[in-house]
Amino acid sequence: MVPSQRKSILFVLIVTALDTTGLGIIYPVMPQLIEDLVNTDISTAATYGGWLTFAYALMQFIFAPVLGNLSDRYGRRSVLLISLFGFTIDYIFLAFAQNITWLFIGRIIAGISGASYSVAAASIADISTDQDRTKNFGYINAAYSSGLIIGPVIGGLLGQFGTHIPFIAAAILSFGNFIFGYFLFPDTLEKSNRRKFELKRANPFGAFKHLSQFPTIITLIIAMFFVTIAGHSMPSVWAYFTIEKFNWSVELIGYSLAFLGLLSIIVQSWLVGILAQRFGDDKMTIFGLLFSIIGYLLIAFSNVEWLLFPAMVINVIGSVQRTGFQSIISSQVSKSEQGELQGGLSSLLGLSTIIAPPLLTMVFTHFTKNENSDLYFPGAPYLVAVLLTFVGLIIMLINSQKRKKTII
Repeated sequence: MVPSQRKSILFVLIVTALDTTGLGIIYPVMPQLIEDLVNTDISTAATYGGWLTFAYALMQFIFAPVLGNLSDRYGRRSVLLISLFGFTIDYIFLAFAQNITWLFIGRIIAGISGASYSVAAASIADISTDQDRTKNFGYINAAYSSGLIIGPVIGGLLGQFGTHIPFIAAAILSFGNFIFGYFLFPDTLEKSNRRKFELKRANPFGAFKHLSQFPTIITLIIAMFFVTIAGHSMPSVWAYFTIEKFNWSVELIGYSLAFLGLLSIIVQSWLVGILAQRFGDDKMTIFGLLFSIIGYLLIAFSNVEWLLFPAMVINVIGSVQRTGFQSIISSQVSKSEQGELQGGLSSLLGLSTIIAPPLLTMVFTHFTKNENSDLYFPGAPYLVAVLLTFVGLIIMLINSQKRKKTII
């Protein structure tokens, strides 16, 4: 790898880490903020939290292909900066929210501009070779996770001084990230690899149609879709689940999310490279899906707090499947189409975010509304995650066998 490529990767990783730190800050305090604004209990607050994520995801579903295609035309840098500035505005709305409507407006703004990860992933694809693609995707996922270490800790600590304080910190951090990117982030897409912007391809349905032209990866994308819905059980339900079942404090929730982030850094920056080199992307992905299923089962049926920690370890080890999916899918597309691919994937994953938080939080609400009911089971959303991940595993196994036969 030449020095300029190392520099570009370093900048992408720093921007990604700083951006997710801003996201991580708000996770521990969001349940309490909703409770305060709506004047309700934690069970009902979970449903509001799901619909807030729905609003964000719906906008991302619509606009991610637009931004992805724009990055293929004008480069990654400008689109990434737009995304960062949009998140700054979002956090300002959350910080000074007077009622629940303000939260929805902020989440809508963030969803429209929320393409930072997809553009960063496209940047990684721009400068990766077949030999280092999986490792580089592991690095960016590790950078993403590092923000989830720092962010929840800051959010948990600042949340003790008021539910609005962490959002002010997130706004400052996001704007600082924008300034950092403006002056120091180099574009990774060469002008010779840029292509004309086409509106018919810059919408979710056009993006899906384009993705369908790659029969070897379309079933993988479907599997990734189901697994991503399952993965939302952690950010969407975790805070509500631990408050309901174990009466965790905001500070403890923040530390637990930071623990998840630390584990993710180790897995994505170290374990991914080892597994990919030794077993290949396919076996690594299957391995990850099996571990994810075990992790979700342990969380669902945990009756003692200590069991949550080995469950989190197993679940995070399972996250190698995400990098495996990314690497396999990305390897099938040219550099000039990486932005469109990543935008299409972001839109599809945005669709999973439209479905997942309302679904999972409503399942949580249904099974926790009455503690004396025979149906009381806070871990129910994690059983849904088990089922969805199992479907993804079956699809992955079938796809892997078909690709092997094609090569032979």
